[in-house]
Amino acid sequence: MNAAGATELPEGVRAALAPASDAAAAEAFTRDLAHGHYENFSVVSLLLPKHLRQDFCNVYAFCRTADDLGDELGDPARSLEELDRFKERTRACFAGEASAAVLVALAGTIRRHDLPITPFLDLIDAFEQDQRVTRYDTFEQVVDYCRRSADPVGRLVLYLCGYRDAERQALSDKTCTALQLANFWQDVRRDLIERDRIYLPRDSMERFGVSEETLRRQIDAGHADESFRQLMRFEVDRTAALFEQGKPLLPMLRPGVRKQIALFGKGGQAVLEAIRRQRYDTLKRRPALSRWQKGRLVIATLAAYVGRSLGGGGE
Repeated sequence: MNAAGATELPEGVRAALAPASDAAAAEAFTRDLAHGHYENFSVVSLLLPKHLRQDFCNVYAFCRTADDLGDELGDPARSLEELDRFKERTRACFAGEASAAVLVALAGTIRRHDLPITPFLDLIDAFEQDQRVTRYDTFEQVVDYCRRSADPVGRLVLYLCGYRDAERQALSDKTCTALQLANFWQDVRRDLIERDRIYLPRDSMERFGVSEETLRRQIDAGHADESFRQLMRFEVDRTAALFEQGKPLLPMLRPGVRKQIALFGKGGQAVLEAIRRQRYDTLKRRPALSRWQKGRLVIATLAAYVGRSLGGGGE
């Protein structure tokens, strides 16, 4: 990347791709990045075993950087160029050659947990797809996108927690796909207005009499009509079913990591509940969790864990 190209990148991305003086500085950067972004659930919470917190920060920083390269440049062609460069840097990192802060930090995590490269390349591939594909004909196509945009994150979490088997990965995929879908249904308005993307499947839209034209008209009007509400109810219900299908994963995890992973699923289900409370109108405003609601999620997760422990549930 030439110097001119580097200066055009957003400040956070420039910092992530800048050379790190050493591994300690790189890890300090990923910690700051992880704790500085506000999501629907804490990226690295006190529920996570201490020895895994840095590794979670390192993986998160990689995902955040790739996501920003896809969404924050404002030019699909430029994003594709930068994502391709990032892909090559990732391959070099796995070959033992890393200089960018985010990859220097990640290199330690790769060594400690023997991580494969495939989930990282899948993530970049999904962000590249966002530059080329902005509409989806079927739910299956959207789920296939989630297979690369969300499921790799869950698999990486399992690797960090010491699990590598196909059964746990398949259950994790259900939860991660549901998390991604919940985010899509939460962000219908923003995705269309800010990014010209529609993740609602075209066949579902047609089933409920919703078109891109009516979406834009309702956004302009500041509220959703009954057809959109019925469409959103349909999508929320089948997303909730995916969360249910992923729940058998939790008893298969050690209590020390079960708490954090349970919080991820609870956060996604809380988003669906927020959509329901708005009577499925995500065009007027984005459903979001308040700090109080997030705190309730943490407390509920801790309470369930303590209850299991006192009841002799164990592993």
